Amino acid sequence: MPELPEVETVRRGLHRLIIGKTIVSITHDTPKSFPNAPDDVRLFLVGSKVVDVSRRAKVLLIDLSTEYTLVIHLKMTGQLVYRGERTFGAGHPNDSLVGELPDRSTRVVLSFADGSKLFFNDQRKFGWIRLLPTVEVPNIDFMKRVGPEPLSDLFTTEVFKQRIARRKNTTIKAAILDQTVLAGIGNIYADESLFDARIHPETRVKDVADRQLDALHHAIKEVLALSIAQGGSTDRNYVDAEGKRGSYLTFAKVFRRTGKACLVCGSEIEKIRVAGRGTHVCPVCQPRPVDIDQKSEQGTVK
Repeated sequence: MPELPEVETVRRGLHRLIIGKTIVSITHDTPKSFPNAPDDVRLFLVGSKVVDVSRRAKVLLIDLSTEYTLVIHLKMTGQLVYRGERTFGAGHPNDSLVGELPDRSTRVVLSFADGSKLFFNDQRKFGWIRLLPTVEVPNIDFMKRVGPEPLSDLFTTEVFKQRIARRKNTTIKAAILDQTVLAGIGNIYADESLFDARIHPETRVKDVADRQLDALHHAIKEVLALSIAQGGSTDRNYVDAEGKRGSYLTFAKVFRRTGKACLVCGSEIEKIRVAGRGTHVCPVCQPRPVDIDQKSEQGTVK
């Protein structure tokens, strides 16, 4: 699934490319991907101009001159590909990002007055584009539940500690993956942030020291900023607005490095399961919590 840095990369690319463009037509292949009333599309989408492209967590928002907004969720396999005076594509990494379009995965096509097009591709049809009045967007259930943006200046250490305290009895990894605690953190960035903060993912929130939470807050911001600077975590078939490919995973310290030497201590990176997710950890830099080790010795945890 595209994570926050990938969605932010999409936002930045589209912001440079489609602001001010007029939408002249829309086609789609299934109502599941484009669940909108035809009258709303005719009145508020066709003929409108793009006035802004923003993001909330992993959701993209394209504001229109009609005071309506296209709310876009890429879900697991969604992509947005722009073809016009420049080429831009980001999202789930498969050949549709760089191949001829439309193709079998194309669900929605927005055509602009200058002849350029924006393709929404989605192999598994879990993603969607909804057209809503802009004033109603904050009232979507997701928007009301989602936690603070980790890259916002308002996301201070104090705010982080207050939010994370809500999940004191869960593992620290489960807590930072919880979108109601913190917006947009996915599996890759949870692993990388916990490694940088030297916290084992199985540690219960209540057992994480205050100084470790300070370090984790800093690590989350640093890891996300690095990934965005490198174009997201996609490591193949990614093209941004300047034609560059995403390269963050070449800098990853633990993710997808199972069996390789830790870049800090030289120990072998391990892959375990935490919060139902494959989790990458250095057993030396991120020592297991004492209570987990004791249970392992007793045979209750394998």
